[in-house]
Amino acid sequence: MKNTPDNSFEHAALSPVCGIDEAGRGPWAGPVVASAVILDLKNIPQGLNDSKKLTATRRAALYDAILTHAKTGVGIASVAEIDKFNILQATFLAMQRAVADLPVTPVFALIDGNKIPAGLPCDAQAIVKGDARSVSIAAASIIAKVTRDRIMTALAADFPGYGWEKNAGYGVPAHKSGLERLGVTPHHRVSFKPIHKMLCEENNISL
Repeated sequence: MKNTPDNSFEHAALSPVCGIDEAGRGPWAGPVVASAVILDLKNIPQGLNDSKKLTATRRAALYDAILTHAKTGVGIASVAEIDKFNILQATFLAMQRAVADLPVTPVFALIDGNKIPAGLPCDAQAIVKGDARSVSIAAASIIAKVTRDRIMTALAADFPGYGWEKNAGYGVPAHKSGLERLGVTPHHRVSFKPIHKMLCEENNISL
């Protein structure tokens, strides 16, 4: 597999083609955020890669470059929607909203992962580890992650003590410690096992 993404998938697809990726499927708190990006293939920002492989500073710089040189859309599924529909269906909902948020309708979509959400306005291809293989998906991964990280930083200001500004809501020790000291917030995903277990224990309800 390639070490860095390229535009071979984009050139093989009908234009305009968008890349789609999400951020926040695994955390215990906060929404799931998806992005759809249509790159100008003649003006691709240098250094695009899977957002997890980039430093926060580099992600922020590429975020600005993508917004300047590409067409972008963002979709968010709330904690309530995650708890109602499950995380996979909420992720698909966020992806649908991200595509709908684009200023133009794509003809084709490249999606990170192995599943294609229903309801897209175009044909699509799922690409496993697509954020490391397709520049459009890599760009979408950056927009989604930076957007979600900023949402979690803002929520951390209202709900201090969980470390969301650093852990983005993932179940790391600092977050677990905050839960033990402060309890569950409205931004926690009660359908996720650790949160559900804590609520049941607080209310003396057997699982």
